[in-house]
Amino acid sequence: MNRNVIVVGAGIVGACCAGWLQRKGMSVTLVEQDAPGEATSFGNAGSLSPTAVLPVAMPGMLWQIPNWMLDPLGPLVVRWSYLPKALPWLWRFMKCANVEQMWRTATALQPLLAPIFECYEPLVKNAKVESLIRREGCLYVYDSEDEFRASRQGENMRRKLGAVLEDLAESDIRRMEPALAPSFKWASYAPQNGFTIDPRRLTRAIADQVVADGGRMVRTQARAIESRRGGGVVVRTSGEELAADAVVVAAGAWSHRLAASVGDRIPLETQRGYHVTVANHGLPVQRMVNWVRRRVYATPMEMGMRFAGTVEIAGLDAEPNWARADALLQLAKRMYPDINASAVTRWMGHRPCLPDSIPVIGPSPRAAGVFYAFGNGHVGMCGAPGTGRTIAELVAGETPQIDIRPFRADRF
Repeated sequence: MNRNVIVVGAGIVGACCAGWLQRKGMSVTLVEQDAPGEATSFGNAGSLSPTAVLPVAMPGMLWQIPNWMLDPLGPLVVRWSYLPKALPWLWRFMKCANVEQMWRTATALQPLLAPIFECYEPLVKNAKVESLIRREGCLYVYDSEDEFRASRQGENMRRKLGAVLEDLAESDIRRMEPALAPSFKWASYAPQNGFTIDPRRLTRAIADQVVADGGRMVRTQARAIESRRGGGVVVRTSGEELAADAVVVAAGAWSHRLAASVGDRIPLETQRGYHVTVANHGLPVQRMVNWVRRRVYATPMEMGMRFAGTVEIAGLDAEPNWARADALLQLAKRMYPDINASAVTRWMGHRPCLPDSIPVIGPSPRAAGVFYAFGNGHVGMCGAPGTGRTIAELVAGETPQIDIRPFRADRF
């Protein structure tokens, strides 16, 4: 099928959509204001987990929030100046913190995330960057037996949906990750998981290969979309109008603005995330480690040891609060007492999040030729390749390999 398709956004989701669309024989134009992989895809934790199906809003979270808000090292903060604007979204979010919604989200995400490595394989092979993906598994660690036991509900759900999770003895933890602080006496190991050693380079390689294979890259800002009555779509940018047979909106935390231009009101919010990357850290770390209580991921990457996590609700426009990144560095030193933290860089980015932790994937209910691929939240690197394959199937008029009903744009 030789259709002309515009993909708005060249983060990991947009790049994967473009790559899979090309595999269906379509002509692709990527529209991106920045270089590919320079936004959220630059600074995430790099997790590649086929079992990251649990929502952010978990049962019991409501009672933890006051303590988190008062803890300078806590995983969640809301800027008071942004609170009035955030309240409607936060209300929807907290209404999702129940067992029924937890199962609904997990069962929706499982078929999207399960084929993660299968869906990445043709893209990274074509771009010759297979070495950027590692499959050493992930260690979920706890410094409290109570926290370890409290995690059972979520872990058992993941097991029922096919996850392999192995409980480890303290001696196993020391053997697998000897640099971890001795306070981590409880852990689960997910051997099916992996990570990328450079999420920006992975994103850029896939996007660059799209261009090398005949695609087009237009460096501009998409401002609005118009669906034409006679067929086709127009993307209005800061510099020109771009016409195509279809458009895929994969613009991350800015996607809802483009959706609104065709009449779709989608409650997308940015959960701002931070990271610190420690170069020359001197740690013998082999795999990704998640300190579950603190919601911090530690990932060995090409540029150093990256510590990522925390949630800040403050919108798209507020300046970064670098104290959030500094808090991550404090937690890094508690995780790895022998870390050499003499060379550190900091970053902040915008995770595109929906209240139920389920992305929007599929056609616009109001505008023919408009397709959505955004809202993967904390699991963008995980959901990107499956999202790309699904979007390509839909644009090609095929029946997708997953049930897209849970991802519809008009479910709210």
